[in-house]
Amino acid sequence: MCSSRSFLSRAGFLNNLLKMCTLDGVKILVLQVTNSPFNEEQVDLLNRLLPGLNDSQRVWLSGYLTALLGTAAVEAAPIASAAAGQTATVSTADFAMLTASEPSSAVQAGAPASKEVTVLYGSQTGNAKGLAQQLSSRLEGEGFQVTTVSMGDLKPNQLKKMERLLLLVSTHGEGEPPDAAISFYEFLHSKRAPKLEGLEFSVLALGDTSYEFFCQTGKDFDQRLEELGGKRIVERADCDVDFDEAAAEWMNQVLAALNAGHATTAGGAVHVSTSQIAGDQTGGNSSAYSRTNPFQAEILENLNLNGRGSKRETRHIELSLEGSGLQYQPGDCLAIYPENHPQLVTDILEAMGWSGQETVTINKNGEQRSVGDALLTHYEITVLTKPLLTQAAALTGNARLQELVQPGHEAELKSYLNGRDLLDLIQDFSLKGHSAQEITALLRKIPPRQYSISSSPTAYPEEVHITVRTVNYESYGRERYGVCSTQLAQRAEVGEHLPVYIQQNDQFRLPEHPDTPIIMIGPGTGVAPFRAFLGEREETGATGKSWLFYGNQHFTTDFLYQIEWQRWLKDGVLTRMDVAFSRDTTEKVYVQHRMLEHSRELFAWLEEGAVVYVCGDEKRMAHDVQATLLQIIEREGVLNAEQAGQYLAGMQQEKRYLRDVY
Repeated sequence: MCSSRSFLSRAGFLNNLLKMCTLDGVKILVLQVTNSPFNEEQVDLLNRLLPGLNDSQRVWLSGYLTALLGTAAVEAAPIASAAAGQTATVSTADFAMLTASEPSSAVQAGAPASKEVTVLYGSQTGNAKGLAQQLSSRLEGEGFQVTTVSMGDLKPNQLKKMERLLLLVSTHGEGEPPDAAISFYEFLHSKRAPKLEGLEFSVLALGDTSYEFFCQTGKDFDQRLEELGGKRIVERADCDVDFDEAAAEWMNQVLAALNAGHATTAGGAVHVSTSQIAGDQTGGNSSAYSRTNPFQAEILENLNLNGRGSKRETRHIELSLEGSGLQYQPGDCLAIYPENHPQLVTDILEAMGWSGQETVTINKNGEQRSVGDALLTHYEITVLTKPLLTQAAALTGNARLQELVQPGHEAELKSYLNGRDLLDLIQDFSLKGHSAQEITALLRKIPPRQYSISSSPTAYPEEVHITVRTVNYESYGRERYGVCSTQLAQRAEVGEHLPVYIQQNDQFRLPEHPDTPIIMIGPGTGVAPFRAFLGEREETGATGKSWLFYGNQHFTTDFLYQIEWQRWLKDGVLTRMDVAFSRDTTEKVYVQHRMLEHSRELFAWLEEGAVVYVCGDEKRMAHDVQATLLQIIEREGVLNAEQAGQYLAGMQQEKRYLRDVY
């Protein structure tokens, strides 16, 4: 049963433009071809599309069209009225009504609603935090009362008081939450989690498609909030390493949805651009240089720290930041945009039968480059992901490749992805014959490589130092290279420049009080940030005790920064140091073994309030070190396993157990 409905009463002439109908018990607006600016075919398409959209899709469409028009107070195209011979404009709120059926309280224009929003983030390297800050700034600009908080600082009882929650979180390691998010994650997934029927939420998940459990933490939060009764403001967005466009789109949807729920908000959805997203990822710098506008830093020094005969090559790189305005703190990272190995690029061109001069479009802005240059500097070609293989299967129609990406072949797919690159994919599945544009359209942008900064900005003003182990190995009959580490070792000469930016890491900071004891655990290049820590403590005159556990293969060839540690020990900047050289003894000895040897004293430092830092390999070393810490706490504290776990969890919440692991 349809009945005539007046719409946009302030215009006063669109009485016959829309009709209200009931379809399957749901009231919907049906557009009429008479007196509308659409022809019959367009009206038919709209009337088939609009009723099938859910709330999030309707709000997104409203925000998208609003942003497309490019003004805060949007004026839609004039709608002619043949009967009255008049024109009218449709505001943002009115357009939201055009695309809605029975609007929910979250998106109904004119509904009285709170303007309080909580932006909650869980960040390991700083990306989620930067995005949270950027989103909060946009919300505050729209008149919302915003509370921005890290998951590590959130008190559990605050959750049930929230009305709107925007949650941004990264996934760390093999589908795990960031360290600062662990306690909140466990609470939310426990029986103690409250019912959240009154909560409206949306999740932005950050991840890496080269990992099996892509964006798993964000997916877990999204599902759990729904299970507890929460209602989505807009659907979850899952972002890969090049997250600018996806994050900007999600923010636009959120802003459109929230604005649609407030009649007091003038205008409509605020359009967030990818340049705005990138602008807030500079680690709090006032510099013009950022992730999308890196600084070209001159190489001042490039040394091999390993002695003659070592099986390892570790480069000490010094770069100039003069004139950049870039600032950092000990614990931060330097991100470098690398170039792929020229030989791999040449091999790919030959395998595809390309000259290298074919032109390809590399982004949505229409920027073009030669395929040779694009493969060298723009695209990731050393890592395969499931999305890449899925798209390649669709493009090529290769039966073996299509079978590999089908459900039920997960183990086989995982095995194939491990250690192979684009050249393997081309050769194994006969991709030759496809154009350069078709193949490059499947590839994602090469991600920056992040390295813990190994210098104190106070000791080395307008410089930044990093410590990088060169990675190369043989796999599937070919030599493989670490993209950035090999470039730094083989092709980065003093006087040349590297595109860099600072990645802030607030989860890995020196204690606020200079008299706080610190325990640093860093085998291999994991010792890098501790060189920065001690250099800063020396310059600032910090009085707190310091203890370094360092490990590597051989004392004579692999004792990185040995002279500096010895000088700091002599001067009292470093209180004590315990080393483990695994290949110098019959039985391999690692840092965790040295920790156990001194368990009583180590626990005494913990009881004094020492902050423990762990830096290095996440898969093996970090897990072994944590297991050892728990063992020491249990034994020396005379606790059971559960109590030891609570002790360490308490240290995490107090920011006394901090990890920078990879």
